[in-house]
Amino acid sequence: MPRRLIFVLLALLVLAALVPVAPLASAQTQTHAYIGFDRNQYPGDASLSALRKHFDYTGYWLNNPPGARTNTWLGKRALLREQGFGFLVLANGRLDKEILAAHIKPDALGRKDAAAVTAAAAREGFPKNTLLFLDQEEGGRMLPEQRAYLLAWTEAIAAAGFRPGVYASGQEVNEGNGITITTAQDIRTQVTAQHLHPVALWVYEDACPPAPGCVLHTDKPLSASGTPDVIVWQYAQSPRRPEITAACAKTYAANGNCYANDLPGMILDLNLANSPDPSGGR
Repeated sequence: MPRRLIFVLLALLVLAALVPVAPLASAQTQTHAYIGFDRNQYPGDASLSALRKHFDYTGYWLNNPPGARTNTWLGKRALLREQGFGFLVLANGRLDKEILAAHIKPDALGRKDAAAVTAAAAREGFPKNTLLFLDQEEGGRMLPEQRAYLLAWTEAIAAAGFRPGVYASGQEVNEGNGITITTAQDIRTQVTAQHLHPVALWVYEDACPPAPGCVLHTDKPLSASGTPDVIVWQYAQSPRRPEITAACAKTYAANGNCYANDLPGMILDLNLANSPDPSGGR
């Protein structure tokens, strides 16, 4: 090799060593919001390809959704997985009046319901360590019986080899004397105080703002939900609640429901997550 060429190559190597190289982004900074939907009624096999164009994951009920006598999601995991969907695996919990009306103690009822849910998850083919969310519909600070039921449920889910999560309100409730509380905050406080298994949170906060309304594209991060370190943020519900969604009313249909433009008959709730498979249920 000619001596002059050697000098040129050495000079290039020295320059390369002196130029600063931008570090690779850490896993914590590499965030991307994935959009998903959930609904009580299975959307039907024929709708899956159209839904997949918009959504990375779907809610998946393990028992009868609120107000339903049957569960139309059962048996659909394999087909949804083939279509490329991730999962938000969800179980309907108990309203306070149902807990009070039961003939067993709230914690025993929570363990009983958790056993039924983990059995259903296994039948549906969800692997161990899948994140299972309990649907806690009622907001504000939990009553003692609600707390006993919910925490017994989450602990039983963890004991069965799954990961416990809760779908709960991220909306503040004014308790007076300058005190506000969200159900999500209350759950975290109770879990920490009792040294229980960590509970992942899927919060609903559809008030506009911070929610963007019924839109399929948003640059808002999960932290905009107002609850730190959530797994999922449900930012749009059907039908919308007029008292908290006036600022984004035009993003919803005239009847108050949320739809994808090319699926006008498909009523949807919309969610953001930092994973295309928030429950790890694939």
